[in-house]
Order: sequence, then structure tokens, then C-alpha cells
Amino acid sequence: MTTPIPHWLDNAPFASSGAQTAPVTNPATGAVTGQVALASVADARSVIDAAAAAFPAWRDTSLTKRTQVLFRFRELLNERKNELAEIITSEHGKVVSDALGEVSRGQEVVEFACGIPHLLKGGFTENASTNVDTYSIRQPLGPVAIISPFNFPAMVPMWFFPIAIATGNTVVLKPSEKDPSASLWLADLWREAGLPAGVFNVLHGDKTAVDELLTNPKIKSVSFVGSTPIAQYVYSTATAAGKRVQALGGAKNHAVVLPDADLDLAADAMVNAGFGSAGERCMAISACVAVGPVADDLVAKIAERARTLRTGDGTRGSDMGPLVTRAHRDKVASYIDAGEADGAKVVVDGRTVSSEEATERDPGGFWLGPTLLDNVTPGMSVYTDEIFGPVLSVVRVDSYDEALALVNANPYGNGTAIFTNDGGAARRFQNEVEVGMVGINVPIPVPMAYYSFGGWKASLFGDSHAHGMDGVAFFTRQKAVTQRWLDPSHGGINLGFPQNG
Repeated sequence: MTTPIPHWLDNAPFASSGAQTAPVTNPATGAVTGQVALASVADARSVIDAAAAAFPAWRDTSLTKRTQVLFRFRELLNERKNELAEIITSEHGKVVSDALGEVSRGQEVVEFACGIPHLLKGGFTENASTNVDTYSIRQPLGPVAIISPFNFPAMVPMWFFPIAIATGNTVVLKPSEKDPSASLWLADLWREAGLPAGVFNVLHGDKTAVDELLTNPKIKSVSFVGSTPIAQYVYSTATAAGKRVQALGGAKNHAVVLPDADLDLAADAMVNAGFGSAGERCMAISACVAVGPVADDLVAKIAERARTLRTGDGTRGSDMGPLVTRAHRDKVASYIDAGEADGAKVVVDGRTVSSEEATERDPGGFWLGPTLLDNVTPGMSVYTDEIFGPVLSVVRVDSYDEALALVNANPYGNGTAIFTNDGGAARRFQNEVEVGMVGINVPIPVPMAYYSFGGWKASLFGDSHAHGMDGVAFFTRQKAVTQRWLDPSHGGINLGFPQNG
């Protein structure tokens, strides 16, 4: 028996009108645990219509009442986030501690959104012209769509919907069909927090659901996180339909390790950032650029640490869980095969993990252990492609300038890091590198909620990053108002262009 996973509309589960479903699996066992509904066009329109119907009342709800709901949601989330973490682990596979960290980072955006009365303050100029005042206000867009990926089923949606709701919009969330249950848990928490019906809705599905969100005129903006080809499609399709779009694409994140770096710190960071969440992070480090003579020692230290990691069920004290699906596990393993065939040295081989510790690991799970490749060159597919798995490639270069050129030549520009004890080198790197998020001795430079998250180049389509003040601006439109109250008379007919005076 598997659990049906419905849509969410008007603060209640909503059964699909169609018969199409997709299996949801537990990656640690391979067992099918649920069947998620795949929306028809009619289903998508029903959910979108509910968001549109709820918008006028939510737009006109006072900031005080909106923030009361947000604070209540924040408290409920804080009290029960362990429940959400366990749901994430059961469908994604990441270890529970990592899932709990994901929820906590998403909660930071909720807390940021609780300050929305201050963030929405406009400007006011008294007596800009004689007896005329001018001021600016920010107003919500309407129903907005969020299309989120499988790797962060709670955190990525929470980059967007707390700010969207706080600013007066209504939301349709389309989560990944691979791990959809977290979205329903969040929807029910909003209901419990007092959010009116129709303000937060969940639409499950595939391309049919996505295309309706991208083209339906009632949806005013689209926020997307996923691969670069799909981000390009989302951006071009939705902007052609007149929508505001922020589409965050793929990544190939580099970490540059200079000769003066603390190699123990750098090795710890490479393991944490390369293999956490089985590498299924858009901010994972997948290319370690070793500068000068440090490569041999650095590779040895990374390998020593990687071999100590326990790969297994995320609920049983493992360090790293399985990959999300069998197909993805096999695809990632094929990159290791290709790298080895191209001449890279396999220092730590994650392909062997499925045959080890058989008594502690379910043979049906989607297992692939930490993998370290040395002597990787820029022409290899293991370097050029976003693998999205626990594969760390070491590229050896002779100088800082060569390392910088390598990072800047990459078509992606999401996140990067530099490890050094030289403040001048770090300052130069943060200035010269063509990447949206930079870490200095920090391996995963995910900004706090009051700054914005987003990359450059093929990692972002649109001009708005996620959360922070970028998020507030994205989910609102500015309006300038000019008013006269003090003088009841008028100046007569004058067809000339208005002038200040």
C-alpha cells in the first residue's frame, strides 16, 4: 500500500481530476512509499483560481495582521521542525541532521519576513511643489508561482514564499514530484498559523503543471530553482507571457586553495562541502583548485577524511545518505567511469560502497559513496558538467592567476570559495572573481536571509536574486503618488507639461 499525495487548495487537500501519478520512493530502501498526483491543466487552473480569488482580501489585510500570522508560523515551525526534517529524509535521503539544518536555514527567511512592516516603508517628500506632496509605496503583484527542486524541498521554497506572503501576494508552490510531502506539511502549518484559505496552495505535477504556471495570465511572477536548461526555458516562456521571473540555474562551484592556506581547514571544508547531502546541493564544491605545491598533501588529507565517512540510511546516524533516485545514482556513477577513462586518478571510489557493510545498508538503496578524483583537467566531463553527486574533482594549477582564470572561464557563476591566510589575496579574489557568492575560508557561502542568494552568468536568469531586499523588491511593485490637499482651488486650464514651482 502506498500513500496518495494530493494537491493543496483553500487550506485543504485537493484530489486530482486526472488519473496520472508518479511514484515517491524512500532512497534508503528503494521502496515506493507514495503516489503523487500529477496535475492536469484543469487541476492547475483550479489551484491558480483559488490563489487569484484569495488575493484581494490578503492584499488588503493590514501589515499587523499579516505579521501576526508570520510570527505564529515561525513559532509552529520552530516547535515542530523535527517532524519536517524526518519527512525530508524519508523522501530525499539526506541525513536527519542535514535536513534539520535545511529547515533552520529556511526559517531564517521566515524571521526576515516577520520584519516586513519596516521593509515595506516607502519615501515621502513634503511640499515637493507648492502644496504638493510626493511619496512612494510598494504593492504586491498578485498570485505568484514558485517552482522548486528536489534537493531542498523545504529551504528553497522558504527562500520565496515567506516574503511573497508577507508582502501581500498569494502563492502557488509546485514542488518536485520526487519529494513532495514537505510542501503539504508546510501548507498545513500555514493553515494552523491562521493564514486564510487560498493564500498558500500546492500544485504537484510535471511539465503540464509547470507550463500552465508559466503562461496563465493570473500568475504574475515565477520563482524557479533548478538546472540551467530548465531555468532558460522557464525564463524565456514566462517573460514572453509578461511575467516577472527569477530563475536560478545550475552551478559548478570551485574552491581555490592557495599555498599558504591551512590545509587541515581546507580539507575539512572540501569534505563537508563536497559530500554533504551526497553532493546534491547547488552550493556544493565539486572542483577543488589546488595551487602550486599543496596538491599532494591536500589530496591526501581529503582522502583520509573521506574514507572515514559512513554512507547509509539517514535515520541511523550515518554521515551521508543515498542519492535521490536509482537513475540519478547511476548517472553520477557514470561520470566517475568517464573521469577514470579520461585519465583522472580515482583516489577514493564511491562506486564500491554498495558492496560494503551489507548488514548495515539496505541493498535496495541508491548508494554511492564519497568519491575523490585527482588530476582532473578542464576538458573532462567530470569537470565541465554539473554532476550533482558526491564527486569531488581536484584540478592542479601553478598560480593564483591560473586559478582565477579557470573559475572565470566557467559558464556557471553560482558560488566559489578561496582558502588562504593572505588578506590581500582574499580581497583581490573577491573583487576579481566573476561569481555571485564568495566564501573566504568558508566552503558553502550561503548568505544570511537579509542578504540575497543568487549567481551570475548561466546560474541566474533575470536580474533578481532570492530573499533579502531583492526578494522584497521582486514580490512588490513600486508606485509613486503625487497629491495636493491644502489648496482647494485649481489653476485653470494649462496644456503645458507639469512643472515644479
